[in-house]
Amino acid sequence: MKVKFNNPVSSNPLQKAIRDRVNTYFKQNNISKKANGKMWLKSLILFGVYFGMYFTLLLIPMPLYVMWLLSLIMGLSLAGIGMSVMHDANHGAYSSLQKINTWLGYSMNLIGGNKFNWVVQHNVKHHTYTNIYGADEDLDNGDVLRLSPFSNWHWFHRFQHYYCWFLYSLGTLSWVTIKDFRQFRGLYKEMGDSKTRYKSELLVLIGSKILYYIYMVLIPWLVLDISIIYIAIGFLTMHFVAGFVLSVTFQLAHIAEQNHHDSAHLKQEFPDSWIVHQIKTTANFSRRSALLNWYLGGLNFQIEHHLFPQICHVHYRKISEIVREIVQEHGLFYYEHRNMVGAIQSHYRTLKKYSIKPEVV
Repeated sequence: MKVKFNNPVSSNPLQKAIRDRVNTYFKQNNISKKANGKMWLKSLILFGVYFGMYFTLLLIPMPLYVMWLLSLIMGLSLAGIGMSVMHDANHGAYSSLQKINTWLGYSMNLIGGNKFNWVVQHNVKHHTYTNIYGADEDLDNGDVLRLSPFSNWHWFHRFQHYYCWFLYSLGTLSWVTIKDFRQFRGLYKEMGDSKTRYKSELLVLIGSKILYYIYMVLIPWLVLDISIIYIAIGFLTMHFVAGFVLSVTFQLAHIAEQNHHDSAHLKQEFPDSWIVHQIKTTANFSRRSALLNWYLGGLNFQIEHHLFPQICHVHYRKISEIVREIVQEHGLFYYEHRNMVGAIQSHYRTLKKYSIKPEVV
């Protein structure tokens, strides 16, 4: 659906004020908006832990419970790669050299997903039409969860604030099995004159999936002297952990009590400018937590990320003070939760609210 906001970004005084002051911060401090040494080090650590655990499992004999624990650690590092390296790279935020962003963006394929699908669904549809039902695909989950007050209600939604946590753990498992193929098929009609690229991306999708299952399932089955059942348990454990961490983290930014929602089915023109819409639909949490700032890849700074997706997340903590000050100067509310526990509680209460059957007017 064609969705239009009130006025162009370039003529919005709030947008100009934020951009000018953030640009001044980088210029005065003589620092790049892209990855710094700490970001490169973090990337090496995350990849090192992921593949370090993988080769340790393959090469060093150990009890099954230790193998299970290493699979769990792989899940944590997989989520870290997705939130930090893949996410920044596919936004063009990692490096000023596009080739570096492109290759690091394919870490999505390395951990079982698909770069092309993700860029269309996340960068284009989610970032442009945040929390607009019918345009933001993050709100579309086959009706299994009701994430918007404008989506259809079904009888099982009355329990969604209980069963959602299990479904979140299936997030990355869905990527590596059916979701990418289903999304890719849906993109065919949207490609228009670019269907030649569709075919080449389809080959990348199929090829990377085959390679993923070779190194994650076939090689361990051939090398390890254990039943395929235990390999499956390790594989599922890794994805349950990664899926839960990724899904919960992404949900806290937009599905909470203060976040605004709208529907593209009801209207295609919105009174707010794009930047005001982003501020109303997005929330931060745990801005002062050094651990979460490091591990979550800036996803706890979603306001800054939505306004500046091409700035590396290692800078978000500094520029968040600038953004918060200007947003409040313009009479808007800067949504944030002091800690992750508070954000999770707000998300739970929101799902519980949406679990109630809406009154028919």
